[in-house]
Amino acid sequence: APDRHFIRCIDPSYPELLKQIKQPPLALFVIGEPALLQRPQLAIVGSRQPTPSARQTAFEFAAALSQRGLGICSGLAQGIDGAAHQGALSVRGSTVAVLGHGLCHLYPKQHAALTAQIAAEGALVSEYLPDQAPRPEFFPLRNRIVVGLSLGTLVVEAALKSGSLISAGYAAEYSREVFAIPGSI
Repeated sequence: APDRHFIRCIDPSYPELLKQIKQPPLALFVIGEPALLQRPQLAIVGSRQPTPSARQTAFEFAAALSQRGLGICSGLAQGIDGAAHQGALSVRGSTVAVLGHGLCHLYPKQHAALTAQIAAEGALVSEYLPDQAPRPEFFPLRNRIVVGLSLGTLVVEAALKSGSLISAGYAAEYSREVFAIPGSI
C-alpha cells in the first residue's frame, strides 16, 4: 500500500535525530507520511489520567506549536498523549504517534478514531513487526523513540513514577531540551 513504509537505519529517509540516540531502532514501520519524521518536532508526554486543565493545556500547546511549524510527537496513550495529537490535528498541524506494538494492532481501543486520523494526516510509527501485540515492557522502550525523534520534550502533569519521567530522563541523556508544566498554569 502506498501509505505503508519500511525504513531501515541505513536508508536516507531514516530520521537523523533518531540515529543519535543509544540503541536506535534498526528499522521503522510507518503508516502515513514518513517525511514527517524528518521535520522539527517536539515531544509532548504526560499523565494518562490528567486533570481537565492539564488535558486542555496539552491540547492548546500542541495546537499553538503546530501553528508555528513544529510537529508534535507522542505515544498515543490515553490522557496527555491523545490531547497533544488532537491539538496538532485541530490546526492541521503534523503529528507523529510512536506505538508500543505492531501497526496491525489498535491500542488503546478508545483511540480508534484518533489512530485512523493520524494514519491519514500524520504518521504512525513502530519498531515492532506489524503483528506484534502490545506488551507492558514495550511502552517505556517506545518512549526513547518519541524523545529521539524530537528536538525537546514537554512533560505535562506527570506522575512521579511514570513513563513521562522515563521520557524526560531519555531527553536529558540525549542532550535534548526538557520542558515541564507540572500543574495548572
